[in-house]
Amino acid sequence: MSEVLILIIIVTAVLAFFNREWIKNRFFPKKHTNYTIDDQFNSDKREREKEIDRLLSKMGKNGINDLSAKDRKRLDELSKM
Repeated sequence: MSEVLILIIIVTAVLAFFNREWIKNRFFPKKHTNYTIDDQFNSDKREREKEIDRLLSKMGKNGINDLSAKDRKRLDELSKM
């Protein structure tokens, strides 16, 4: 019985060794990294634009009254950047 257990452990270790890249990518995916300051600036700018678009589309349905006070303040902050 113990020989079978040892064999299973060895086979598992060998399979894990040969599939380590797949395992690493599956359980620990690479996060987006910005390589330069320009990349970081452009990434931040896209995020701000997405948030502005979301707020403006919310406002476009029923006007400025559709926005909460928090949303109005955030839109004002984003428009000043």
